Amino acid sequence: MPTTLLDHLHPILAVLIAISGIMAALSLNVMFCIYAERKVSAWIQRRMGPMEVGPHGVMQVIADMVKLLTKQLITPKGVDKWIFHLAPVVVFAPVVAAASLMPFSSGVLISDFDIGLVLVFMFGGFAVIGIFMAGWGSNNKYALLGAMRSVAQNISYEIPLILSALSIVLMVGAMGRGMEIDGQAVKITGTNLAHITLVQAKTDIWFVVYQPIAALIFFIATLAETNRTPFDIPEAESELVAGFHTEYSGMRFAIFFFAEFSNMFIGSMVATVLFFGGWDGPLLPGPVWFFLKTYALVFVMMWIRWTYPRLRFDQLMTFCWSVLIPLSILNLLVTALVIKLV
Repeated sequence: MPTTLLDHLHPILAVLIAISGIMAALSLNVMFCIYAERKVSAWIQRRMGPMEVGPHGVMQVIADMVKLLTKQLITPKGVDKWIFHLAPVVVFAPVVAAASLMPFSSGVLISDFDIGLVLVFMFGGFAVIGIFMAGWGSNNKYALLGAMRSVAQNISYEIPLILSALSIVLMVGAMGRGMEIDGQAVKITGTNLAHITLVQAKTDIWFVVYQPIAALIFFIATLAETNRTPFDIPEAESELVAGFHTEYSGMRFAIFFFAEFSNMFIGSMVATVLFFGGWDGPLLPGPVWFFLKTYALVFVMMWIRWTYPRLRFDQLMTFCWSVLIPLSILNLLVTALVIKLV
């Protein structure tokens, strides 16, 4: 069975080490993703991107970080100060919790829960609360409209997201029945992220082969959940002058984007576990395969952002309720039927 890295440490020490490690990893990841996004957008638009600060602009992200750290934190008059100041924390904290659940390989896990997939979706739901707090607490009509849009969008697209993941949960429960790991019979749980990867590794077939429709629905819903183009309606600059974080400056503003890039990374990690075999792969170590697959999905997200225009809000909601939700329900019913008959 997979063992976590922190099994033999004192609980408090284990938690502190885990939080520090996750924060460091997420910070490096966000810096890399920001630089990569600027270069990918430049490549797609036939530009050069950042080139001035450091070789090929590699130090530009650090310069931007220093700029944000030194900017004045402005609190407008009339805001609800408690809600206004807590909103970035509420948006950011679940990101760290969700990242701790990811299984990087059979021997590299920070935490291992039988309901890991449920917890990931639960932590993702907390971000909606933080976004609404930012819009409401700002006492600004543009921020409030952006927050309301984001709440409607996130709640709507969580439905096809979870329904597509449930198809995998059913398959893991059926295919993992009676499975042995290291010579021992193990009760495979469909909501355990490590078990989902182990079933794919044992059968030598990734679930994207069995569930291409669920994989596509999950990826589209992840784009919407992370406010990525063409679903970045809450931040439509032409209508809402940046949306729910209009009134935030300096590091408060940076925390929202830190959470957005981290959520994009976490969504890609969950998709890797559910549909692309997680750490499973030949020759290379498990963590290498895990991050190669994850960053490949992150690259596709960036590619889509700089290729397609954003949708109108009515188009976004119609696409979810009229296309994705019925399709995900149909896919789930067919999956259940096939499992029952086979």
